[in-house]
Amino acid sequence: MAAKDTPTANDAGHDDEASPFGRPLFDDPSARALSRVGVVDVGSNSVRMVVFDGAARSPAYFYNEKIMCGLGKGLAETGHLNPEGRKRALAALKRFSLLADGMGISPLTVVATAATREATDGPEFQADVLRETGLKLWVIDGDEEARLSAQGVLLGWPEAQGIVCDMGGNSMELARIGGGKVGKRASTQLGPFRLLQVEGDAEKRRAHIDHVLKTVQANLKSTGERIYLVGGSWRVIARLDMERRNYPLTVLHEYRMTPKGLLDTLDWIAANDLSQLRARTGTSSERMELVPQACEVLREMIAIFKPSEIDISAYGIREGLLYEQMPEKLRARDPLIEAARMSELTTARVPGFGKKLFEFLRPLFQDVSHDRLRLIKAACLLHDTTWRAHPDYRAEACFDNATRANLGGLDHPGRVFLGLALLHRYKNSHSGSRLEPLFRLLSDDEMQDAEVLGKAMRFGAMFSIADPAVAGKLDWQPTKRTLELALTPLGEGLFGEVAQSRFNSLATALKAQPIIGKQA
Repeated sequence: MAAKDTPTANDAGHDDEASPFGRPLFDDPSARALSRVGVVDVGSNSVRMVVFDGAARSPAYFYNEKIMCGLGKGLAETGHLNPEGRKRALAALKRFSLLADGMGISPLTVVATAATREATDGPEFQADVLRETGLKLWVIDGDEEARLSAQGVLLGWPEAQGIVCDMGGNSMELARIGGGKVGKRASTQLGPFRLLQVEGDAEKRRAHIDHVLKTVQANLKSTGERIYLVGGSWRVIARLDMERRNYPLTVLHEYRMTPKGLLDTLDWIAANDLSQLRARTGTSSERMELVPQACEVLREMIAIFKPSEIDISAYGIREGLLYEQMPEKLRARDPLIEAARMSELTTARVPGFGKKLFEFLRPLFQDVSHDRLRLIKAACLLHDTTWRAHPDYRAEACFDNATRANLGGLDHPGRVFLGLALLHRYKNSHSGSRLEPLFRLLSDDEMQDAEVLGKAMRFGAMFSIADPAVAGKLDWQPTKRTLELALTPLGEGLFGEVAQSRFNSLATALKAQPIIGKQA
């Protein structure tokens, strides 16, 4: 195990030798868009290629493919890469290189972690890859792996504060994060493949895990903070937690668990047949066979770190490489708003209208929190992005897009709030919807607020095509329960029967008296 506290983020610079990209990705700190970038992560268990595209601060996954190679299986025992895993990894890298050529994004950036760096034939494998595919493997040490994983969490979760724990097949890296920075980190050999080689029974393995984690805790000094879990084994456990709880939304990113609830799930996993659990959740056999060891580590982590909450991050090393390249000005942006803005730019009928709609509706939301206001802004930016869907399904398409899209900076209740608001942008009622099980993630007040926002967008979006502010101004008086629309001369002509009906529907949702006036 190694632990360090060294410079982070942009301190390393972006020269050709220090960076796996060999070039800056963000020449302009104010860049809104990112051209396609391909990254491959060669891990101990899987080899994955991801192509990022779209919003610079919140890039979309243009392409994503994973091969379970088991490159590091048996490494602790033999000191060598798994022969079959090596063949499969090389074949995967050949395919990925050809795909990159077809997409016009060569060269790929390829990062290799524990298995390649620890195996005695790791350099030979690197040479084979270079000779047969033309790809150069950038092999990183455990400290760098911990740092990049932590930066990946920060890309999708800017306010994250606590301990990041990234479990691979042969190693497990931990890092402290907070204030948008990465602090102390540690690299351990607590990956499932390594734990399978610990001599003795389960109690001996538990004692080994306990010793390693207590040493890490002495360095990181976790004080009951959140733990952010990165890695395939953790995601499987989280998916099983959802299954046990009958949780209605199976998006893993920002899925949150309590220590007690997670311990109950670990007991539940131990008491059930893994093959049956695998069938229920659609988990691969390669992933499921490592779950028991991951459960053992997680149980000891809860006992030693005593976290307040355990959260899942779908972002890791690959996203951390992008975050590494981002200027501070770009990092400071809200990933949710940036993703919504990019979606509006590429799919809305009138790009730019969402900001005008947001400003028009602001009088309705004067006293809301910052977190709620950013959801309102995101909804306004997204309000017209599913207009191509069939009218009969447009409302549910909006909801599905919001709740299942790959969006950073958005927890599960936030997803449902956003989805419900967008549903009401196209539909007055949500009763009887197939989506009702998801509504239990919101309180009654949150459901009401989402309906008000949706009906406000439903009115504002059709009141004026250019800018609703030039047609009228809203004045909401919650104490008096009055909602006034002061019309301009232009607005008088635009305020037809449909507009009036939708304005009255908004007033009803607010339990307000609608008033129509004229601007001086």
